[in-house]
Amino acid sequence: MVKEIIVLYPSPGKGHLVSTVELGKTLLGHHHPPPFSVTVILSVPPDEAEFTAAYVSSVSVTHPAISFHHLPVPFVPFDSSSPNKFMSSTFELACRNNPALHALLSSISKSGGSNIRALVLDFFCTAALRVGANLNIPVYYFFTSGASGLAEFLYIPSMHRNIPHSFKDLDPDTLIEIPGTPPVRPMDMPMPIADRSSKVYGYFLEAACDMARAAGLIMNTFDSFEVSALKALRDGLCVTDGPTPPTYCVGPLIVTTGNNNGADDRHECLRWLDSKPSRSVVVLSFGSMGKFSARQLKETALGLERSGVNFLWVVRAPPRNDEAWRAISEPYPSIEVFLPDGFLERTKERGLVVNSWAPQVAVLNHSSVGGFVTHCGWNSVLEAVYAGVPMLAWPLYAEQKLNRNYLVEEVRVALPVKESEDGLVSAGELEERVTALMSSEKGEAMRERVHKMKETAAAALREGGSSHLALAELIQAIKQGPSTEPRRWNPVEPSSRIGSPNPVAISTET
Repeated sequence: MVKEIIVLYPSPGKGHLVSTVELGKTLLGHHHPPPFSVTVILSVPPDEAEFTAAYVSSVSVTHPAISFHHLPVPFVPFDSSSPNKFMSSTFELACRNNPALHALLSSISKSGGSNIRALVLDFFCTAALRVGANLNIPVYYFFTSGASGLAEFLYIPSMHRNIPHSFKDLDPDTLIEIPGTPPVRPMDMPMPIADRSSKVYGYFLEAACDMARAAGLIMNTFDSFEVSALKALRDGLCVTDGPTPPTYCVGPLIVTTGNNNGADDRHECLRWLDSKPSRSVVVLSFGSMGKFSARQLKETALGLERSGVNFLWVVRAPPRNDEAWRAISEPYPSIEVFLPDGFLERTKERGLVVNSWAPQVAVLNHSSVGGFVTHCGWNSVLEAVYAGVPMLAWPLYAEQKLNRNYLVEEVRVALPVKESEDGLVSAGELEERVTALMSSEKGEAMRERVHKMKETAAAALREGGSSHLALAELIQAIKQGPSTEPRRWNPVEPSSRIGSPNPVAISTET
């Protein structure tokens, strides 16, 4: 009997890996017995090796039907000192991996009567599209962010044609119209595409062109959460030089039991939350790459102290290039040294500071939590929505400002944090926003909206729900294979693959 396989190829990074594995679990759990097996291809840079090994080990125990294959990591100067450099290194790593990936997929196909029915790529791994085309394997993309982010991503070629300057050079009052999303200011466009002369911009442009030629696009979202963006995608408004691939909303894909690294759910912070009244605690957590300067940490601490609100704050030490490190001789000092003198003592009755990590899913689902200050990473957004917790949006990098725009303006489940010109969020600003989130009428209205969204998220995943049906459609499409000849990858520069433009609406506020 031929063994049918779906191959998932995530990019490095905790959020992308965890989301992709959750997709694999969901694919396996839809049918009993499942019609496919799932293989995850890993290419792990040194900085991610420890987490990945522990995570893979825990998944292998709980889901033995998911197998993992490691590609040898080619030499790539992997720079994680900033999000943009990390992204550029990630694209380059995938390019260098193609020969090894080709050999591995060929070996799988030839061994024991196996048949690879689909190769599912993270967009950072778009270089592997040519491998799929060469081996005649249908290629799908798993977009680990939401429909609003995908709408913007697929619209990059149109903006490239019609906006002659880098976004960073546009008048700051310019409003950029992207189908299905609220108007966006240039400063809120994702950092990787702010400068069209940069290498990472070229990677994003090429990935957008490639994704438009896939067999299908899988998203970690659900239909009722991003109505406008999904309508624009499905109406073909975001890909303006050809048809839009079929879209499948199969989310929210969330680790709903345990937590992301297998630690005990009764973490000290959960025991602390047990002692607090219902919906009285605001949680602050900014993802695995969310680091602030010592100056910003002190402003944040002062804002929390002045607000009078109960808080649980997950804090990471500042980047090593921060000037605060000059006065510190210890390699791993207590986080207290970066906070205002006496802060922990003064707030010990109503605040808890946790160093580096907390079981976020379990925390957000605790009855004491009433608000979430987040960097707007998509996994965190979905975790908050699934838990029914309103947000304070404080984006840091990647597409997070776009996510904030959609959460604040379109679905209205978040309040924005305003940064100064140098990017600092002042103590006064944070105090005002936290107070509004936790105790104002506007905050309560958001709480009601997100609670309803929580119910629709759960309904989407149940049998007959929108995400459950979309997953069935995806599985059927993979089983049937492409209805026409496979889309052919054309190895030419992205700019020469762009067809005739549709106008991009740009307006300037008066």
